Amino acid sequence: MKSKLKTVIINVFLASIVLAVSLVGFLSGGTAAVSAEGENLFYGGEKSGNCVSLTFNVYEGTDVVYDILSVLDEYGAQATFFIGGSWADDNVDCVREIYRRGHEIGSHGYFHKDHSRLSYAGNLEEIRPSVKLLEMICMNKVGLFAPPSGAFNDNTLLACAELGLNVIMWSRDTIDWRDSDKKTLYKRATEDLEAGEIILMHPKAHTAEVLPDILKYIRERGLTASTVSRNIGE
Repeated sequence: MKSKLKTVIINVFLASIVLAVSLVGFLSGGTAAVSAEGENLFYGGEKSGNCVSLTFNVYEGTDVVYDILSVLDEYGAQATFFIGGSWADDNVDCVREIYRRGHEIGSHGYFHKDHSRLSYAGNLEEIRPSVKLLEMICMNKVGLFAPPSGAFNDNTLLACAELGLNVIMWSRDTIDWRDSDKKTLYKRATEDLEAGEIILMHPKAHTAEVLPDILKYIRERGLTASTVSRNIGE
């Protein structure tokens, strides 16, 4: 009973912080202070190194997230998890466990909006609360943002620059949110894989099942599965 009460209190506290941050973002929205030149936009990392990055966009699949963490532990691999604020608010313990196991936490927005349709202020209002929430949960700075569906515009880049965030896309999309055939997912993730690549995945049961084979391939190629920040040289 005490544990449930503690969880409720934490969630109420987090929600109040998010609301306050969102209101600040709304009130401060306006003309951007930087120019949109794309310096903070990445589709891949350093091709001269040996890193590749597995990224997981998370708005669901809590149980599968834990399965993925177990596989990553088994292979000594690091990954970057782009987490939606609305999911994080309901899964605080899971977010902390991801971070505790040495993985990188990035923002995936708060409500999975289409950022290509948002104004500068709208992008700030959607991204800033998610970043603050994740930073509060993990007690660590968040420096990356992955737009849902890969949808962004200049306002997104401007807003992220204002918040000190790099915008992360991908060089390979497993499309595991739609397709479940493991051979297909494996091929999309591994065929002619090179250093610097960023592989997009989601917490799906079939993804967790094929992940060991993908990590074996990465190891056999002499590559290292590491975080996006390390991959892009941050």
